[in-house]
Amino acid sequence: MQACRLVFFVFIFFAASLHAQENQVFLTEKGRIDFISDAPLELIKAGSGELKAAIDLKNKTFIFVLDNASFEGFNSQLQQEHFHENYIETKKYPKTIFKGKIIEEPQWKNGSTQIVRTKGILDLHGIQKERIISAEISYREENIYIKSDFSIFLEDHQIRIPKVVSRKIAPEIKVKVEATLTPNITSEKQKN
Repeated sequence: MQACRLVFFVFIFFAASLHAQENQVFLTEKGRIDFISDAPLELIKAGSGELKAAIDLKNKTFIFVLDNASFEGFNSQLQQEHFHENYIETKKYPKTIFKGKIIEEPQWKNGSTQIVRTKGILDLHGIQKERIISAEISYREENIYIKSDFSIFLEDHQIRIPKVVSRKIAPEIKVKVEATLTPNITSEKQKN
């Protein structure tokens, strides 16, 4: 009886692993992105828990999309308004998008963690820049976990800072991304 149970659990484990391998697309709508501007006269922190992402394992492609209006935090309501109206210009440029390919061959084995480089186009404030950004990718329990820390230089995306506040807003913004992506079950259902 014990042997039958063990065989059954081993079968379930391998079936789940096979299902994860077949299901090539992983998604999230609740990734986390935070930024810090550490200027001589002011430290500004803000973030969003509404980062959307998709990774296609088979093709090693990805897309991250952020609704710029979802950023919260800041030191005051006025600062948040200036961010949306004067710097990011949220009404004119409502989304920030990073789309591209994973350079290295990811090790999609349960329990594996590796650092990979991603190469893509960062579309921020209407300016598209090619970027190579490193990320830590973990693959556990059929989910993909992503962590990445990188910088964005405001001048690269033509975000102008008036001289009067130049010591309150850093020219280099530190960005941190964390996301858990789960298998796209709907695409599996559509196949069947």
